[in-house]
Amino acid sequence: MNSLFAILILSSLLLSAWHQWHWDFSSGEAPLQQLTTATITAAGDAVQLAFHLIGTMAFFLGLMKIAEQAGLLRLLARLIRPLMVRLFPEVPAHHPAMGAMIMNLSANALGLGNAATPFGIRAMQELDRLNPVPGTATNAMALFLAINTASITLMPSTVIALRAAAGSADPAAVLPTTLFASFGATAVAILVARLLQNWFPPYPQHPLTPQPPLPQRERGSYEVDSPGAKELENGNYAPWIGWLAMTVLLSLIPLSLIYARQVSPWTLPVVIAAIIMLGLVRRVAIYEAFIEGAKEGFDVAVRILPYLVAILSAVAMLRASGGLEAIVTALSPWKIPLGLPAEVLPMALLRPLSGSGAYGLLASLLREPLTGPDSYVGLLASTLQGSSETTFYVLAVYFGAVRVQRLRHTLAAALIADLAAVVLSILACQWHLSLP
Repeated sequence: MNSLFAILILSSLLLSAWHQWHWDFSSGEAPLQQLTTATITAAGDAVQLAFHLIGTMAFFLGLMKIAEQAGLLRLLARLIRPLMVRLFPEVPAHHPAMGAMIMNLSANALGLGNAATPFGIRAMQELDRLNPVPGTATNAMALFLAINTASITLMPSTVIALRAAAGSADPAAVLPTTLFASFGATAVAILVARLLQNWFPPYPQHPLTPQPPLPQRERGSYEVDSPGAKELENGNYAPWIGWLAMTVLLSLIPLSLIYARQVSPWTLPVVIAAIIMLGLVRRVAIYEAFIEGAKEGFDVAVRILPYLVAILSAVAMLRASGGLEAIVTALSPWKIPLGLPAEVLPMALLRPLSGSGAYGLLASLLREPLTGPDSYVGLLASTLQGSSETTFYVLAVYFGAVRVQRLRHTLAAALIADLAAVVLSILACQWHLSLP
């Protein structure tokens, strides 16, 4: 991100200086003056956007805190447990790693990133206890992180908040497209990780060469000491309930796309009412829980302010210098064969590298008068942000927690899942906007 920020600033200055050198003094404001004005204006707009974002972010994270305290996270975790046991046959069903993985993916699905990361790190630590080759990613680690970088997103609350702050007439329009793209990317991640694991063996040998048996590390009996496992050790549902819930979820994906225009206005009110009712039924102090979550939303909005200032100012400088127009013109051939607008391509490339950078680019696109939040460009950029993850950050944090240096097929599976998220986002948004 350091290099990208420097390139944006320095290239904008050089282009403006070149235009200034060839500038006709009778043709209006000087190029360097335009650059200065655009930079200052963008910095102010970033602060204004952050203030608009504070209220919406606080509201949604307040609702999510009610849902969390009402047990929605544990409910979702128990429902997906039957599927997880089959996806990770090498992990014992009641091992602490299984519980932590389930809680991590459940938290990600609800948009609770602050809760997901500790569970994910604990899952990697517990998986490392089962690792016969220290320093090398196991099949379970690779699959878990591939799923993590493309996990199913049920509530992209941050994206909805940003769309609302940008003046979208339908901030929740991103819900069905994000669900479709994230579910498809997760399926691709699982398939690719399973296919590649035999080509990237734990030992650095050719995959077709017979492998020696793995050495067994000394490890005693494990206890259910993980926070995630403790949440799940009591009250698990029968497997058929989990499969029924998964079937219902799968059926909702095409229905939400087909009837998106009719369902979209109802989505947020129904979700809000359902969370409040769940909190009341479970006897949660909903007001106190909401205030607690709203405080976190305020902190999140303030924390991203420097990133917004940096990215929006850099993009504004690039636009004022004429560099952005040149990039869009050069990338415009991609628009016809792939359906990926040139304006969104930089964000699609940046998303796996920097979450804050991609978030800043999304904010810039949503506030751009020529695109806006409700255009195809705005909807596609919003879907990309909600249905993918900062791949390199996730790999660095989770593998760094257990000192794994040999990633095997993890990165390849994660990047292929990112590409699938882009393709599926395009298909979902084109379908959504083609509906009458």
